[in-house]
Amino acid sequence: MSLRRTKIVATIGPASSSPEVLEQLILAGMDVARLNFSHGNADEHRARAVLIREIAARLNCHVALLGDLQGPKIRIARFIDKKIELQAGDPFCFSITHPRDAGNQQVVCIDYPDLVTDCRVGDELLLDDGRIVMQVERVSADALHCLVLVGGPLSDHKGINRRGGGLTAPALTEKDKQDIRLAAELDLDYLAVSFPRDAADMHLARRLCQEAQCNSWLVAKIERAEAVMNDEALDGLISASDAVMVARGDLAVEIGDAELVGIQKKIIAAARKQNKAVITATQMMESMIHSPMPTRAEVSDVANAALDYTDAVMLSAETAAGEYPVQAVAAMARVCLGAEKNPIMRRSGHRIGQQFERWDESIALAAMYTANHFPGVKAIIALTESGYTPLVMSRIRSPMPIYAFTSSPQTQARVALFRGVYTIPFDPSAIANSTVSQAAVEELVKRGIVETGDWVILTKGDSYHTVGGTNTMKLLHVGHILS
Repeated sequence: MSLRRTKIVATIGPASSSPEVLEQLILAGMDVARLNFSHGNADEHRARAVLIREIAARLNCHVALLGDLQGPKIRIARFIDKKIELQAGDPFCFSITHPRDAGNQQVVCIDYPDLVTDCRVGDELLLDDGRIVMQVERVSADALHCLVLVGGPLSDHKGINRRGGGLTAPALTEKDKQDIRLAAELDLDYLAVSFPRDAADMHLARRLCQEAQCNSWLVAKIERAEAVMNDEALDGLISASDAVMVARGDLAVEIGDAELVGIQKKIIAAARKQNKAVITATQMMESMIHSPMPTRAEVSDVANAALDYTDAVMLSAETAAGEYPVQAVAAMARVCLGAEKNPIMRRSGHRIGQQFERWDESIALAAMYTANHFPGVKAIIALTESGYTPLVMSRIRSPMPIYAFTSSPQTQARVALFRGVYTIPFDPSAIANSTVSQAAVEELVKRGIVETGDWVILTKGDSYHTVGGTNTMKLLHVGHILS
């Protein structure tokens, strides 16, 4: 059976919180479980985190936990009747003084007062991920007076974006700061930061994490027009993060959906170049909220992201609130495996002609070059403390499975996000130094991954508990005496 290299992130919600469904999701292929802090309360997230870890341990799987901060999503308040229907040509008003629960056909309160000062006459506002479009006709001291260009249903708490971006909302709110403390308590592997504009927002998130003693790796959600305005802005944001997410909902609304596919490819390539993991997200199999089968367009979208060499593809409402959460994960797994058969997945020009920055990076890339060019290599073993060496290895296009051998439970879970990387719990410090290589290879033989006559590449450092210490690569012949 072929191993799937593209990883799957599934959002956990009301449709997927029971032990039975969580177990089925893991068995269907969920590698990372997303806890969306925009919905649910702290106790629900606590219970889900505990349950996922318990079930994964019982199934002998490693599932990473990703917390997703709500961020400063600019939303409308509520309507008297929960919902209105707008027609093109209707006047509509966003007011900061209107009662919060008394929205009607003409006006609704907004939860973000600065929207009035941020906007100018002629600006286009997009609501509910771009389904409704309005133009600002007049700005008063406490309201934006608009004309509806594209109508439709509008209900409570829907989000607002301005075409072209540029709203001044700070990236981290008071709620986010509470949720960072929750992430520390739950020892989450990853924490996604919503709506960062630039590197400074990610530096602030990192400082707040340090203060809360939260060790999560930080994922920058790229969803503001400012973040992709130019190469310098994008590279700075990626550099300040441990991983990135192409958050296509708000991003498409701000930059226009016609630009999105090109920008998606650009973000994935830029993240990989900086040795960062990357998740592609939003509406990947949206029709599966109500259908047991994806559309051809959705299959194409997921396959396209896999061919772009994203680390992971993500499901949101499909698994959180949909009618077919397990089928959605299974469909995604099937499509990724199909895409990975394409010969393009075996060719790489990554970092050729460029200098390497670190010695562990040099060893990692040398191992991948050897794996892709030396016949008979069937697997790569990376003895790793932090997971950095297998992360760098997985930036190279290759059909070769990379096994992260580590004794750290945190690293075992964290590498579940990395493309083509799989965990094997292993403590080299518990084994005599002269037999570590032999014991590592035997672990692969025992699992049926390699057999006598195969070649295995092994990377390690002189000390097994030093982060960034990988300085050795070995080519080992299975069945021969190894040292």
